[in-house]
Amino acid sequence: MIRELHNEDCLITMSNMASDFIDLTITSPPYDNLRKYHGYKFDFESIAKQLYRVTKPGGVVVWVVGDATIKGNETGTSFRHALYFKEIGFHLHDTMIYHFAGTGAKGSKYAYWQCFEYMFVFVKGKLRCFNPIIDHKNKVAGTKRGHVGQYSNHTRTERGIRICPEYSKRPNIWTYGGSVGDKTNHPAQFPENLAQDHILSWSHEGDIIYDPMAGAGTTGVMAHHNNRQFIMSEISMEYCKIIQERFMKRFDVQISIL
Repeated sequence: MIRELHNEDCLITMSNMASDFIDLTITSPPYDNLRKYHGYKFDFESIAKQLYRVTKPGGVVVWVVGDATIKGNETGTSFRHALYFKEIGFHLHDTMIYHFAGTGAKGSKYAYWQCFEYMFVFVKGKLRCFNPIIDHKNKVAGTKRGHVGQYSNHTRTERGIRICPEYSKRPNIWTYGGSVGDKTNHPAQFPENLAQDHILSWSHEGDIIYDPMAGAGTTGVMAHHNNRQFIMSEISMEYCKIIQERFMKRFDVQISIL
């Protein structure tokens, strides 16, 4: 069982990995005005290339990213990232939205309030694993439908007519608000349910999950919680200690810092 936390540049961690090794990566990188991170400069293109090398055929990278607005002009960093991942060989499987609710207004008084980030889902080759989350409540549940349409789990009746189920596959805008889970001192911790929902969607039990910029360790925490192996890279020793404390408090598990 792989449970690793590396206090180092993720490029070093990945350089020591075999090719085609990781099943799923989930991460939210520093970008725009957050590029200088505890003295570390974010080398996006090198990281993207290494992620392509270490990802298994059919494996997935979930890249959660937004854009800063500077003097009324959005940077477009998210789009540049997406296009570069495609340029180096990844398929852009889905452009999803992380809608953050209940966190207060963000942005300029001259524009609509900012309330989302992109969650780009990249695949290396043909997708290996998809376990759709069935929790979208159908307004027309119980009615007869002449074809499957958007509902993937209809009950078949006579002559091809199907009964619309109570719940179906959720749409690709995911809303999270309120608590992010374990409270830490990390300034940009994403919700535990966000990490868990992607882990459940794009991996199987026992798969290896990676976060190259682990932050507060949420990806690793939820990978462990859902019976996956994990590797995390985090350049800040301060945040590595936060991750250690989370695992000890949450699971009574000691994670060594490598």
